[in-house]
Amino acid sequence: MKIDKGLIGGSTTLLILSLLKEKDQYGYEIIKELKERSDSTFEFKEGTLYPVLHKLQNKAYIKSYLAKGETGKERKYYKITDKGLKQLVEEKEKWKVFSLSVNKVIGGESHAFS
Repeated sequence: MKIDKGLIGGSTTLLILSLLKEKDQYGYEIIKELKERSDSTFEFKEGTLYPVLHKLQNKAYIKSYLAKGETGKERKYYKITDKGLKQLVEEKEKWKVFSLSVNKVIGGESHAFS
């Protein structure tokens, strides 16, 4: 099922900061990880991801650096900052409130969707 871009757009900060909390990653690695973990629900294109990464970098939630990857090729890696870790806590709380509220409206947490 194709997910509305508006729904995905509101959660990109949460998704990316969550991945970068686990480990530093380069752009394509983030795209691949999001796709794999979401069972292909989140299929970001480079043209979609990089503007988000730049926005997060401008807000000082992440920073980038150049390093050689496993193949020996130099890549731009992204790393979460202390400010980004604080924002991640806030984003998780917002998501929790949002998802609980949506579930209350559409039938509650314990109801199966049909």
